[in-house]
This record gives sequence, C-alpha cells and structure tokens, in this order.
Amino acid sequence: MANKNQVIHWLKWAAWVAIVAVIVYFLNKNDNSQEQTIETEQSETFATTEQNPANQDNNNQTTSQSTNLESVLMPRGLSNTVVKYKGYTAHFNKNLHIPNCVVYEITANEARGRREREGDFERDKNVTGCPNWWDYRDSGYDRGHMAPAGDMKWDEQAMNETFYLTNICPQDDELNAGLWNDLEVKVREWAKRDKSLIVITGPIVDNNPKTIGQDMDIAVPEAFFKVVLATKTQPMKAIAFICPNRACGGSLNKYAVSIDEVEKRTGMNFFNALPDDMEDKLESTCNPNQWMNR
Repeated sequence: MANKNQVIHWLKWAAWVAIVAVIVYFLNKNDNSQEQTIETEQSETFATTEQNPANQDNNNQTTSQSTNLESVLMPRGLSNTVVKYKGYTAHFNKNLHIPNCVVYEITANEARGRREREGDFERDKNVTGCPNWWDYRDSGYDRGHMAPAGDMKWDEQAMNETFYLTNICPQDDELNAGLWNDLEVKVREWAKRDKSLIVITGPIVDNNPKTIGQDMDIAVPEAFFKVVLATKTQPMKAIAFICPNRACGGSLNKYAVSIDEVEKRTGMNFFNALPDDMEDKLESTCNPNQWMNR
C-alpha cells in the first residue's frame, strides 16, 4: 500500500512538472513571437522588395566596406521600401510615389563607361506605389533621374534600370538640363580622379507638397540633394549639394553644403558605418575647394 501511495505521489508530481513545463513553453513561445513582431516592425523601413535574381546580385566591384557605407538610416515613420538594382539601391516611398533617396558606388572604371544612353521609362511592377510613365505626361516637370543613366554606361542592365520610376522624381526642366546635369558630370570626373565614390541622391519634400499625376498623387520636391564621399583618398573627403527645384544660376560652389545640413533637412543618417569621430568631421565640414580646384 505504501508503495502504491508513493507511486501516486510521484505521478502527481510528474504531472505538475509537465504542466509547468507546458506553461513555460507557451509563455516563451509568445514572448519570442512578440519579439519577432517588434523586430519586423522596426526593420520594416529596410524591407527589400523582391526583384529578379539578377537584380539581387551586387556589383562585383563593390567591396564590403563600400556596401556598409551605402547604408542609409531613415527617420522613424517614413515609408521606405528598399529595392536593389544592379547599379544602385533605391529607397522608395510608396506614399509619395518617389524615392526617398538612391545610393550607389561609382568607380573610375565605371565612370569611363562608353555605352550609349538608352532606356524607356516604366513602372517597376514589383514595387507598391510605383507610378506609370504617363503620370508625368503634361505635368510641366521632367522625369528626373536620381541615379543618372550616365553613371551606368558600364552595363546595359544597370543603365536600363535607372529608367524605372522608382528612381525618378518630378524635376524642373531648367534644373534637370542645367546645374543638376553639371553636377552629375562633375561626379563622374571626380570618380575618375579619386578612384571610387559613394553617391547618395534624393529629393527634399515639404510637409504639404504639390502633386502631379493622372493615377497617383506624385509629390513634387522643393529641392534635391546629392551627397558624395571619396573612399579612396587619403584622408577621405566628402561634400554635399542642395539645389532648389527650379532654374539655378551661379556656380556649383553656391549650392555646396555640409552633409549635416542634408541630414537636418531630410532626417536621414548617412555613413553611420564610419568611426564616430571620422563621421563627425566629414559631415560637419564643407570645402568645395577640395573638389573643384584639383
């Protein structure tokens, strides 16, 4: 009888242990699930839209260091879908129907590309919120490239993908064909001279922007920025430009600013992979003579 009671006692104890184990398991499962949801929500800004496999391949000339330097941190709450193309990465805003910015490395060899400019403006059907080419028709604005086709003359696919509307903003024609084009030409010259540049380009949009479009309300930027980092010079050097979305007179020097100024205007954070002291020094200075007079 004593043995039977002892067995019953141990069975009850084992049952309680099993119950506790089950409770702990489900509590941990729920906690992990909640943690995963939080992580997903926090990283949603950096979600990558699926493209065809070729679009996912990094340019063979892009080092791991340059890839880290191409990381852009967006302000919380900003709609941001990351789309990786062969020659550049677009951070696309599905609510404004324009990119927040585009980023890429351009090397000296790439800047010497000789392919003829070609490509048709088209919607990237894989990206939610991407407009169609006709949304710009009769708008009074050019379809302005953020990653220039001229920077992708080294490869047919890379150039063609600059014509996706994920890379395009409404841009004043006089700016597009004038000072902005001059700046793009200068970037290619600097890439040839300094061997490799990280380039980040995008719009500055106010809180209540004008819009265009037949099927979508595409935001019209009030200005555009371009940030350039020379990674192979000793020491590294950086410069930024902000150009109003209108005809801009004068020299490029007039529109040169610090990277800190661009970050202030956009809420974005660039080059966070650099050591803090180096990042602070590069982003707080503006010295056009480092670039223009060499």
